[in-house]
Amino acid sequence: MFTVRCILGTSAKNLTSRPVLRRRIELQRRMSTSPLPVAAVCQMTATPDKEANFSACRQLVEDAQQRGACMVFLPEGFDYIGSSREETLSLSESLAGDTVSKYTQLARKLEVWLSLGGFHERRHDWESDRRIYNSHVIINDKGDIVSVYRKSHLFDVELPEKGVCLKESAFTVPGPGLVSPVQTPIGKVGLGICYDVRFPELSLALRRDAAEILTYPSAFTAATGAAHWEVLLRARAIETQCFVLAAAQVGRHGEKRRSYGHALAVDPWGEVLADCGGEEPGVALVEIDPEKVRSTRRSMPVQQHRRDDGFYRGLESS
Repeated sequence: MFTVRCILGTSAKNLTSRPVLRRRIELQRRMSTSPLPVAAVCQMTATPDKEANFSACRQLVEDAQQRGACMVFLPEGFDYIGSSREETLSLSESLAGDTVSKYTQLARKLEVWLSLGGFHERRHDWESDRRIYNSHVIINDKGDIVSVYRKSHLFDVELPEKGVCLKESAFTVPGPGLVSPVQTPIGKVGLGICYDVRFPELSLALRRDAAEILTYPSAFTAATGAAHWEVLLRARAIETQCFVLAAAQVGRHGEKRRSYGHALAVDPWGEVLADCGGEEPGVALVEIDPEKVRSTRRSMPVQQHRRDDGFYRGLESS
């Protein structure tokens, strides 16, 4: 399997070195001719400026597509990250709004699948309830919305010693349930969002429903990311024997909020294939080899060794 460390988006700084440029061209050539499907995992720094965020995401998607990716993963809050509850709510839209429409047109134009990792979705009762869903939207290469997962577990955490205080439930409603893995050009993708990664029950349920790839688009805080991000993603990959793709927010979004970055791709053995680092926006390309999933599961058939559900609940009845 050929994998690529994160390569930052095109900029003057990135293209001033001829060796860097030569490596970039060679990686692009190899990816564009790969017999295996290629996924792109992105990281960005969203702000309340939705137009600027779309421009940044479009550049990442175009770059990934030109280098051979057939599916591109964008992080939670790709549309925007507000500076207050009021701003977050005021900027929200329905799935039929302008923001998702731009991405459906982009997918259709580039003939690429998109994972929009955390969209601020106005609910049907928006006018009376004034709260939203945190929604993971999958768009196919025809520009059709093929799946929508609403985040199940909301990040209500206060860690004064770490400088972390977020209450997602103040403006977000938890989703009604899981959605079945989506058949995509890179395999069957099971959908989660950010804080969901801390709940192995979700990943195991998706694995039982035949997921081959799990995805956790995120905006992890700098403090919790440094402590837990990589180990959680590797654990989810190891216990399910799935690829794990986790797009990420990175850097400062304003005076009060900073994200950890390190968008990751992990293989079914728990090996980190790509890491976008913790400093700047960028994109990493990885080949998704379905044989890696099959061989890992053959050599260590964990699913076959699991006991029935009643066995694991045995302590509850005692």
